[in-house]
Amino acid sequence: MWALFDLSTDLLLVFACRWMVHPPGMKPPLGCSMSLRTVNATRYVTPLREGGSLPAIVEGDDDGMYVLKFRGAGQGPKALIAELVAGEIARAAGLPIPEIVFVKLDPELARTEPDPEIQTLIRASAGLNLALDYLPGAVTFDPIAEKPGAELASSIVWFDAYVSNVDRTPRNSNILVWHRRLWLIDHGAALYFHHAWNNPLERCHDPFPHIKDHVLLPVAGSLPEIHPKMLLCITPEVIERVVELIPDSWLEGEPSVGASQQQRQVYTQYLWTRLKPPHTFLEEAIRARSLHL
Repeated sequence: MWALFDLSTDLLLVFACRWMVHPPGMKPPLGCSMSLRTVNATRYVTPLREGGSLPAIVEGDDDGMYVLKFRGAGQGPKALIAELVAGEIARAAGLPIPEIVFVKLDPELARTEPDPEIQTLIRASAGLNLALDYLPGAVTFDPIAEKPGAELASSIVWFDAYVSNVDRTPRNSNILVWHRRLWLIDHGAALYFHHAWNNPLERCHDPFPHIKDHVLLPVAGSLPEIHPKMLLCITPEVIERVVELIPDSWLEGEPSVGASQQQRQVYTQYLWTRLKPPHTFLEEAIRARSLHL
């Protein structure tokens, strides 16, 4: 259909980033409003004991099923912030991310759970939490059986290097295959600078050496080519609007940084400055891949 229009390549790329096609049964991506739906958890279904934070499948009042990330888990609200910010920036860049929603959790749900650990976790997470749309029947990505194209693999490697996501290794890829398509999940380990707040704006151009362990690095043969496309999609406006989604209640307890709006400014400045030259995260990924060849 693009042949009907006389548009520049750059403009086509902008449209491609903003209008993504999802398979049947998948909720639509974020529109220009950059807002998330909020659902109420009505039933705790089952824990997913693969993760250290003990996520769980819950049912919402919209009859949907979600993988809930608990604010009261050991990693605290920073894991939810990383999940939210990294996930929605990835979506803006055209990467396949299940819908992310806010989930209100009533501590009364703990009364129906026999496991004391789960009871404690639910009560500690009362209020606003985060969840991803549950993809029924999805299977874990197998790098031996599945070979994504170089462009998609390079986009994912580029993105994970950009947000410093340490959790996309062959041992734990955090990639699912659903409807014959790859889906990226679990970005709670990204943006690890915010766990210490140690001069983050001075570390914007730090390389990301952990990219050498990325599960898709061996097939990410288009990193230089994908770079300008990703920069075109992740604009200052996108970053600012995604960061504004962080709830104030998740930004408490950081007096060294400031109030919630000051913390949002640091996230925004860090993420935008990291996209400016020198692109050390990209250079490190290209260098790491050359060692695989």
